[in-house]
Amino acid sequence: MTWIEQDGCLVREFKTRDFITAFRLVAAVVEPSEAMNHHPDIIFGWGHVRITLTTHDAGGITDKDQQLAKLIDEAVLPFEL
Repeated sequence: MTWIEQDGCLVREFKTRDFITAFRLVAAVVEPSEAMNHHPDIIFGWGHVRITLTTHDAGGITDKDQQLAKLIDEAVLPFEL
C-alpha cells in the first residue's frame, strides 16, 4: 500500500497480524516524528493502523509531510505483511 492524498492529507493504512504488531508499528513511527517535530494522527486497533499526515498551519500537505512519509515507510518495513 502506498500513501494516498485524501482531503488535504497524506494517508496510509496498514494491515497487521494482531494488536501487538499494530502497537509496535505505531511505536516505530514515534522516533522519526519526534526528530522532525512533526506529528501524525494515528488510529490503530487489532490488525490495522491508519496514519494521516498534514501540516495544519499550512492548511494541507507540505514537503514536511512528504519527508515524514518517507521516514515512516522506512521505520515500518519490519512490520509490513
